Amino acid sequence: MKIMRNLVPSISIPSLPAGKVGVVLGSLIAGQWVFNDLVHIPSGGLAVLAAGAGVWFLSKPSAGSFARPSTLKGWVKRCKHVLNQFEALEDPKDHVLKASSRNIELQKILSRKAIQSLAFISTKGINLPKKDLIEESITNSYSLELSCSPSLPIRNKSWEFPEELFQQDIIIYYLPLPLRAVDLLWLKAIPEDLNSWVMVKSDESADWTNELNELSSQLPERWKNRILKSSASLQQMKNVFTPVRRCLEQPKRNIDQTQQRLLSRLHTSWQSDLEALRRDKFRAIQNRSQWLVAGAVFASPVPSTDLLSLAVVNGLMIQEMGSIWACDIKPDLLNKVARQLAIAALAQGVVEWSGQTLLGVAKLHGGTWLAAGAMQAISAAYLTRVVGRSMADWMALNNGVSQPDLELLKLQAPDLIAKAAEQEKVDWSNFLKQSKNWVNEQIASNQTNVMPRLS
Repeated sequence: MKIMRNLVPSISIPSLPAGKVGVVLGSLIAGQWVFNDLVHIPSGGLAVLAAGAGVWFLSKPSAGSFARPSTLKGWVKRCKHVLNQFEALEDPKDHVLKASSRNIELQKILSRKAIQSLAFISTKGINLPKKDLIEESITNSYSLELSCSPSLPIRNKSWEFPEELFQQDIIIYYLPLPLRAVDLLWLKAIPEDLNSWVMVKSDESADWTNELNELSSQLPERWKNRILKSSASLQQMKNVFTPVRRCLEQPKRNIDQTQQRLLSRLHTSWQSDLEALRRDKFRAIQNRSQWLVAGAVFASPVPSTDLLSLAVVNGLMIQEMGSIWACDIKPDLLNKVARQLAIAALAQGVVEWSGQTLLGVAKLHGGTWLAAGAMQAISAAYLTRVVGRSMADWMALNNGVSQPDLELLKLQAPDLIAKAAEQEKVDWSNFLKQSKNWVNEQIASNQTNVMPRLS
């Protein structure tokens, strides 16, 4: 055995199923007449009921399946897909330099040495077994890069596993007894998908079976049956290292697993950067869409039609968001998700809260804020803002999903809406300023249109 010492794509309007939309729209019109004129239920309440009925009619639960790569080729393909998304979203001037840096990171992982690596580690100040003894105990027919270093700090703020250890194929953590909190923290930091064992030194006079059972009960479940007993005897150490040698007999699989783990980590890092870009793009769509919705509601005298306008314009917003998040989900399913979130927002009183808050500041703006339909329009804009943010959060959570689980969404929707509403409240003062400007523009536009007719 050799031992080496040391963006955005063009946007198209989603096509809706004509038959289903016709039935839902017909139900809205007929229901509006029946309930208003015969039963005398307020049209606003009908609108909410109709929306719920529409979602029930158009929706059909489907199970989600996250396409997580299970092969090295799959992870490479996924990473290159993310690189293409950067190209679509980033400014061309900045993209060239950043793309070069990302490609270097990717190639560094793919060009790793085809030699297995094993690290014997512990915290600083701990005496590890002699390196020569370890080498002789794990000797096999494959090349191996071995390192022995008690370098982990006893005090650390983040407890993040060091990068150089993260790249190892196999880890053996030397655990001094009695068990310390610092060791539990470092054991927790070792990645689940990294082949690893724990080694302890037991007093020769102690009952090893009792010690093993006691230690097993104190360690996390993942270390069960992965505890090795250290010894000064070469023959005993060879016996102890039997499971490690079996693992080393599959070098190609071990190296492949490490590359997949590193690619997965790189992919996660890139996705974080990509998500920041997406949020910047989304804010522009959010600001534009909320006032398109407000305009539709401001111009419409019928509450149920307001809700229908809200759904149509939100459909356009969702389609654009789907492009930004490179979503594989069909447009009609995205619209179902958006409607489910909108119903959750209505159920949590987002519109009522925004309306009451607007009434509280109405006196600051005089007659402008009391213009007919303004309150309702701005509440609809705020609803669009909250639903849009919750939809962005949902898309981020379901990145890579081709078939969303709508039943799961019903459980997630209240939390998504609550989080989005709380985040939007932080920017409420800015929204009020935008609302005031929008209302003034609407009233000025109406006055301009009325004056020629009067003359």
